[in-house]
Amino acid sequence: MFSRLPGAIARAILVVILIATPSLVLNHVSSDTTQIVVLIAIFAGALTLFEYATAYPGLVEFRDAPPFNRIRFASLFVTVLLLSVVVRGGDSSTSAHFVEAVGTLIGKAIDFPYSPVRLIVLMLPEDASAQDIILLRTMAGVSYLISLISLAVFLVVLRLTHWPHSAQGFNVWINLPTFDPTVGGDVVERLERDARFNIALGFLLPFISPAIVQLASGVFGSVSLANEQTMIWTLTAWAFLPASLFMRGIAMQRVATMITDQRQRNTARIDEDMLTA
Repeated sequence: MFSRLPGAIARAILVVILIATPSLVLNHVSSDTTQIVVLIAIFAGALTLFEYATAYPGLVEFRDAPPFNRIRFASLFVTVLLLSVVVRGGDSSTSAHFVEAVGTLIGKAIDFPYSPVRLIVLMLPEDASAQDIILLRTMAGVSYLISLISLAVFLVVLRLTHWPHSAQGFNVWINLPTFDPTVGGDVVERLERDARFNIALGFLLPFISPAIVQLASGVFGSVSLANEQTMIWTLTAWAFLPASLFMRGIAMQRVATMITDQRQRNTARIDEDMLTA
């Protein structure tokens, strides 16, 4: 446990910084919001610390199979940071204007009928101002671009590193704690089925989530940009969750392929031993 503690502490600190980022970047944050953010950051940091400090599995998948979670965390952090910069506005720095320009360009490029960005924009009430529409479309463009880049980086890293490394040992129990290999038939078939389900859900989620929000607006009220942190985390989840599901599906397919290859090698070794016996 003590050998894992430094890494667990570092991860917990990074999670706290991630959650506190919008409050640190935005200009006007109320004291009540600050207190809520502090409580959530402490809880998330403690959960991360306990998760990575123990040798037994918990809830985090692929925790001992880097760089899966590292890429996802980097994508999440960059999305939250850049969206906070966009929402802050009024910043004369070149980097802030560059982020806004890129987000506006991407948002306009993929803002066509039935596109995920168009569905996000339609969440706003009919009396929304043009400034709110532009801001929301820019945020959607930034978050969507980061999700695509993170997915591309993940695929490149998998190809270059041949992840997962079967030679180093891949513990399914540790890295897939919610997956029970002893239930429901062959492990490979279940992994492949779950992989297809995650990829399909990741493709559909950007289209489904705005519709769910619109249906919920009849009960909880229309979407508003007044709460800046809520919009930052909403747009972050809208772009991050589908990309994360894609990564999880691809990772599970790679694990299934690794198990299949290992079975074939074991079968070939047994056949060879029988021939030489």
